Amino acid sequence: MLKPFIKALIVFLSLFSLSFPQNLGLARKVSDKEIDMSKFDLVWSDEFDADRLDSEKWGYSWWITERKGGYWHEDMVSVRDGNLVISAEYKSEPLENRYYDEFHETVDFKPYKKGWYSGKVTTLGKYEQKYGYMEARCILPASSGMWSAFWLMNDGVFNIDSSGKDGTEIDVFESMSYDTHRFGLDKVAVNLHFDGYEKDHRTKHVGSFFIENNPYKEYNTYGVEWNENEYIFYINGKEAARTSFGGVSQNPEYLLLSLEIAGNDGVSFEDPKGNGKMKYSEKGPIEFKVDYVRCYQYKDLIG
Repeated sequence: MLKPFIKALIVFLSLFSLSFPQNLGLARKVSDKEIDMSKFDLVWSDEFDADRLDSEKWGYSWWITERKGGYWHEDMVSVRDGNLVISAEYKSEPLENRYYDEFHETVDFKPYKKGWYSGKVTTLGKYEQKYGYMEARCILPASSGMWSAFWLMNDGVFNIDSSGKDGTEIDVFESMSYDTHRFGLDKVAVNLHFDGYEKDHRTKHVGSFFIENNPYKEYNTYGVEWNENEYIFYINGKEAARTSFGGVSQNPEYLLLSLEIAGNDGVSFEDPKGNGKMKYSEKGPIEFKVDYVRCYQYKDLIG
């Protein structure tokens, strides 16, 4: 009897947030307004049709110590069956930190330990783009404690100047809400960050949005249209939100796809004792699958 009541309560609060979208964590529906793709040309893409990650397009993003509730490692990234696959798995023996010899004398970091491992890939140093439309088609990891995302970055994010114009972390989507899947409520979040990540950090929760079909079993597309005036976010080709908060980034940005473990100091919130199991998880491997990433540019900006 409890589940129907909780579901009804969440639905009520979510509908309430349609009038008060500033309510944190409450989701709203995507509009019926579709993106006009006729104004774009495809300029870069990866369909992940090979048997390994294309090193001319992507690099593995390493981290020299714990990352939130776990560790990033390139062994958790693969390409198979036409998908980029970023896996999350508990390791009772730590994976090798292949960057230790290069950095341990100049950077203070803790050694890898047993715990949850996942991965991240990035086009840093390989591809970046200013303006246009960027989109990824994904299946999200079906487990609580997982934090999957498609995002854009520029080093100007770290400049402290009360502006996002020199660089903004653009979170096209973040998924941290598998817990509510049990009640038939699936959502993703859209966020912006700039002015570093310390005391001057500024952020905008653009919104949380319902996904109509099951994002943990079915592909959905998540995209952002970016021009000099605003960001417009889309889910399955339909407008979710638009904003110019902080001043729109005026610099090229690179792409990232990541899967993190929610937690602190290498310890998962969902598995604090290191039992190797998340609180809510479907049977089988925990995987973030990406069918493709495509970048389009406005036709009138292509020289």
